[in-house]
Amino acid sequence: MGKTVYMRLKGSHHLRQRLVLATLSATPIVVEEIRADDSSPGLRSHEVSLLRLVEKVSDDCTVEINETGTKLRYKPGVLIGGKHLVHDCGLSRSIGYFLEPLILLGLFGKKPLSIRLKGITNDSKDPSVDTFRTTTLHMLKRFGVPLEGLELKIESRGAPPLGGGEVILGVPIVPNTLSAAHWVDEGMVKSIRGVTFSTRVSPQIGNRMIYAARGVFNRFIPDVHIFTDHRSGPSAGRSPGYGISVVAETTSGCLISADTTVSYPKADEMEEFEDSDEKPELMPPEDVGVQVASMLLGAIEQGGVVDSTHQGLLFLLCALCPPDVSKVRVGKLTPYGIETLRNISDFLGVKFVIKPDPTTDTVILKCVGSGMKNLSRKIS
Repeated sequence: MGKTVYMRLKGSHHLRQRLVLATLSATPIVVEEIRADDSSPGLRSHEVSLLRLVEKVSDDCTVEINETGTKLRYKPGVLIGGKHLVHDCGLSRSIGYFLEPLILLGLFGKKPLSIRLKGITNDSKDPSVDTFRTTTLHMLKRFGVPLEGLELKIESRGAPPLGGGEVILGVPIVPNTLSAAHWVDEGMVKSIRGVTFSTRVSPQIGNRMIYAARGVFNRFIPDVHIFTDHRSGPSAGRSPGYGISVVAETTSGCLISADTTVSYPKADEMEEFEDSDEKPELMPPEDVGVQVASMLLGAIEQGGVVDSTHQGLLFLLCALCPPDVSKVRVGKLTPYGIETLRNISDFLGVKFVIKPDPTTDTVILKCVGSGMKNLSRKIS
């Protein structure tokens, strides 16, 4: 056992992605100056929770955080996976924040992963669990992930600020490697599907959101079906809230999604309302419906085979493929997508060829995968 060589990184941004890449490429990392100049320095509670979650699904990984939380030393272990795991995601970020890293880590585990996550299921910051179920999981199909065992079950909903939601995520392991994707054809939109959720509010709110959203969509396309998911009692979580997630399916099988959630602000955002006795007004359901419809139309207009929130995951999947050429088309590159490309070149040494396509205002990216194999899998 030689001396461990750590890769040195600075700053708190994209910690989630760096952890995933460090774990998959078995690179020990030291992250310094995590919000060192902030009024409350160090790791946030959701980041610590993510570290705990990585510890749960792997064996023999070491995490050291200094007293102020501004320096983190992480040495990855072997990804195990496993059944009947439970993790409380806390209330500072929603479950969506934890799902993307979990899916990637689950694919390269020793055993298939089945985990129950508790916390906030829908909020306005992270992708909602509905979008994950309808869009993100289907993206994995393109890269040869088996569909058996890939599922996300929403047991109960939880809106901010108090959460109370529970979901069960099942991720199968990759047979050996992913398969490279040639995914450039975006097609035309042929149908729009969606689901509204409402917890601890009037059941009518779902229908009002649908009515407003359909008012926008029906001008362009007749095939619009949006379902309602109204929860009351224990499965509704602890806070009132409502929201809607819509997905456009194209003729070539691409899924473009948008979602939004309306709920009362969290405790740390409540300060501006402390003087007044009344609660802040929530956005009316009609406006929510129109807002999400225009968000989706905007995402479709951008072009590309995935929407802007899924760019990072798409690039990661391409980079984890066997040494074969993957080619994908996306709309405008988001800052998150660009940062992902940088992290991929740091950890996996994969460089993308980026070629703008001026006729459609999209970008085509090509890369040769890093040949990530599932090494922790049992060899029978």
